[in-house]
Amino acid sequence: MQAGRKSCWRQLQASFFRLLCLIPTGFPVRSVDMQRATDNITIRQGDTAIIRCYVDDKVSRVAWLNRSNIIFAGQDKWSLDPRVDLVTKGQLEYSLRIQKVDVYDEGSYTCSIQTKQQPKTSQVYLIVQVPPNIYKVSEDIIVNEGSNVTLSCLANGRPDPAITWRLLNPSAEPLDGEEYLDIIGIMRNQAGRYECKASNDVAMPDVKYVNVVVNYPPSIKKTHSSETQVGRMGTLQCDATAVPTPEFEWFRDEKRLSNAQGINIQIHGTTTILMIANVTEEDYGNYTCVASNRLGVQNASLFLYRPGTGRDINGSACVSQSLWLLLASLVCLYFNC
Repeated sequence: MQAGRKSCWRQLQASFFRLLCLIPTGFPVRSVDMQRATDNITIRQGDTAIIRCYVDDKVSRVAWLNRSNIIFAGQDKWSLDPRVDLVTKGQLEYSLRIQKVDVYDEGSYTCSIQTKQQPKTSQVYLIVQVPPNIYKVSEDIIVNEGSNVTLSCLANGRPDPAITWRLLNPSAEPLDGEEYLDIIGIMRNQAGRYECKASNDVAMPDVKYVNVVVNYPPSIKKTHSSETQVGRMGTLQCDATAVPTPEFEWFRDEKRLSNAQGINIQIHGTTTILMIANVTEEDYGNYTCVASNRLGVQNASLFLYRPGTGRDINGSACVSQSLWLLLASLVCLYFNC
C-alpha cells in the first residue's frame, strides 16, 4: 500500500512539473530554501495558518499545490477560495496563508520549485485541531431510589476529547464513566448536579450539567416531645426527610387532629409542629405524627407529659428519669459492675 502511494506521488509530481513548465516566468527567479522533507503544522480551527516557503535567485518557476490542486502558480491565483493568499515579504518568501482554517483544509501542501538543474519540493502537512464540543447530553431526570440510571454525554473535537463525570457534592470526586455514566441502584445521596466535561487540550473544556432528583419515602429523623404544665402551651415537633416533600398528619389515639379550638398545626417544609393551647389534664398522653408521600408512610410517637414525670400516657404516676439513673447506679455498685 505504501509503495503504491509513493508511486502515485511520483507520477503526480512528474505531471505537475510538466505543467509547471508551461507557467510564465513572471515571478522573480529564485530557488527554494528547503524545509525538512515533510513538516507538520498544527493549527486550531478558526485561526490563520501560514505555510512557509523561502526561495533564492536560482528558481525559474514556483507554485503551491494542495493535494493535486494548484493554488498559486507564481503570482497567479488558481484557487477560488477567498481565504487563501500569498505572503511575499521582500524577494525571499513565497508562503501560503489560509485564514479561518477549517477541518477540510487539513492535508498536504506542496511548495514546488523548478530550477535550472532539477525540480524541488517542500511538503507540509497541515493538521487542524478542533476544540471540544458537547453536542448531546442527558436531560434533567427524576427517578425513584433503587432505579438504574444511565447519563449520556456525547462530544466531538480533534483530537477526540476525553469525557469525565463528577457529582458536584462537597467532595466532587471523579466518577467512573466516559460517554455513558451508569448508576446501578441509585441512592438518595447520589442525587444532585452531575458535571460532564469534554477536554482535548486544544481550548478550554466544554462543560454541561445534568440534574438528577431521587425520590424516596419519608423517614422521620427527629421528634420533640413536650413537658408542659397545666394551663401552658404544649408544643410537639416532628422532622422528616423525603422526596417529594412529605405530607403530615397528627393523631391522638385513633382520632385525626385538625386546626380547631385550642389546636394549631403548622407545616414548614419537612417539619410539622403541633401546638396545644392551655393544656389540661385530658391533653396529656401519646400523639402520633404521620409523614407520607406517594412512595411510602412512616409514623412516630410523641408525648405531652407533666413536669417532673416520665411520659405517662395514662395519667398514672411514673418514675422520673433521674430516679431510674440513681437506681441503676446503686445496682451497678452492689454487683461491682
